[in-house]
Amino acid sequence: MSYDLHVGHASYSSWSLRAWLLLHRYGLAHRLRRVDIYEGGKAADLAALHPADTVPVLVLPDGTAVGDSLAIAETLAERHPAAGMWPADPAARATARWITAAMHSGFSALRGHCPMVLTRQRRDFVPPPGVLADLARIEALWSLARQKACDDGPWLFGSYSIADAFFAPVAMRIAGYGLPVAGAGRRYVNAHLADLAISRWRAIGADWPLARLPEYATAGAAQPWPRAI
Repeated sequence: MSYDLHVGHASYSSWSLRAWLLLHRYGLAHRLRRVDIYEGGKAADLAALHPADTVPVLVLPDGTAVGDSLAIAETLAERHPAAGMWPADPAARATARWITAAMHSGFSALRGHCPMVLTRQRRDFVPPPGVLADLARIEALWSLARQKACDDGPWLFGSYSIADAFFAPVAMRIAGYGLPVAGAGRRYVNAHLADLAISRWRAIGADWPLARLPEYATAGAAQPWPRAI
């Protein structure tokens, strides 16, 4: 059994990263299908999956297409219950679903001002008030998750879960723009930076031509990608 995952550029597509992390980290066989979402080829690449018009799109072994990263996550958790994609404890699981949904629908200032770029670190970025407000709420959600943690692992609920896959691009934005986070938040970001899955995804992106879009161009003082913050 194998899945097809249709994704955007690995260096920039935060939603694609979320879906791929679940397949990769839980050892689910899959093939990556590249979708040209930046250079005008998206409609042709997704034509066979209509009405899907965004990435990622997961195609199940029976040919069923599932769009939207949260729907993909829930579908994979349902199809692979033994994988433990959600915390086993009911209270932790409910909290994990809450903060994952909050990430899925919120933090527009962070998204707008800090598009995910996994090719370099920008050190001169001054976060506006909206970004700082988003960061404060993110850290509050992370703190809540740690209170519900089922074990002593480095992730939000101890062991890796869907919540961590959804916050991975947030951690990449914090690292990529040098955004301020407290000690616990810094440790969590560093756990993602040290994650071999993130390194693998960045390597996949390095094999793709860079997108020629202003919001992804190097601006200001750029540094190599950090090992830790």
